[in-house]
Amino acid sequence: MTTLGALVGEARARFAAAGLPDAAIEARILIGGLLGLTHTEVFTGADRAVSAAERADIENAIARRLKREPVHRILGVREFHGMPMRLSRGTLEPRSDTEVLVDAMLPYARQVAAAKGAVRILDLGTGTGAILLALLKECPEATGLGADISADALQTAQANAAALGLQDRFEAVRSDWFQNIGQRFDMIVSNPPYIRTDVIATLEPEVRNFDPLAALDGGPDGMDAYRTIAAGAAEVLEPGGTVGVEIGFDQKDAVSELFTSKGYVPGQSVCDFGGNDRVLVMTRQGPDT
Repeated sequence: MTTLGALVGEARARFAAAGLPDAAIEARILIGGLLGLTHTEVFTGADRAVSAAERADIENAIARRLKREPVHRILGVREFHGMPMRLSRGTLEPRSDTEVLVDAMLPYARQVAAAKGAVRILDLGTGTGAILLALLKECPEATGLGADISADALQTAQANAAALGLQDRFEAVRSDWFQNIGQRFDMIVSNPPYIRTDVIATLEPEVRNFDPLAALDGGPDGMDAYRTIAAGAAEVLEPGGTVGVEIGFDQKDAVSELFTSKGYVPGQSVCDFGGNDRVLVMTRQGPDT
C-alpha cells in the first residue's frame, strides 16, 4: 500500500534534488490539490492510502513540475484575494503582489459608490479577471468590464465570474486596449505587460515558458502599455476618475512622469510585500481640479 505521507516525502525529495525552491511546500500543495485535501488534511493524513489511479496522476504531476511547470498551473487554479481563480493557457497566473493593487483601489471604489450609489470599473488586460473580480467581491455596488485581446482569457474570466456568483456584475469584451470599449468608467485598473523585451529570456522558466508572452512583454523599455493607457484613458474615464496600475520595481518615476504629462494628478504609491514599488494611483483632472 502506498501512503500519502510516503508520496509527499518522495515528491519533496525529487523537487529538492532538482534544485526547486520550497520543495516541501510545493509537494504538499501539489499532492493535496490533486487529491482535494486541505493543508491540514495533508499534514494529518500521512497514513491515508493512495490508489493506483491517484498515484498515476501524482506521478504525472511531479514529472510536469520537474519540467518547471508551476504547481498552480498543473492544478489549474490559484487563490487570489481569498478567491479560487481558474487558470488557462491565455492567462497570467495571478500572484500575491497583485493583491496590493486591489487593496489600493478599494477605498477609491467605495468612495465613488458612497457618492454616486454605484461605481463602474474597467480592467485592461483582465486575464483571469482576478483584479476586477476581487474589487466586485469587496464592493457590492461595483460593476465592471474586463477587456483582453485573448479569447481564451476572456472565457476563463467569465467562468471565474460565474463560479464566484459575480457574473451579473461582470462583463467581458475582446479588445486591444481601448479599441472596443465605448463606455465610460469611474476607475481603470490594469496589471499590464511591463517587462523589457530583452529581459524576457532571463526570466525563470516557470514564467518564461508558461505565462503568455503578451502578458509579459512591455516593449524595449517596458513602457509600451503605460503609454497606451495614459494616452487613451481620458476617452473612457470620467473627469476626476482614478487609474491604478501595477508597475515594475524600477518604473515608479517613469510611469508617474508619463501620466503627469497627460494631465493626471499623481496619487498613492504602494510597495509590495517585498518592499518594492508595485502600484501607482493617478487621478484624471476634472472641472474642479
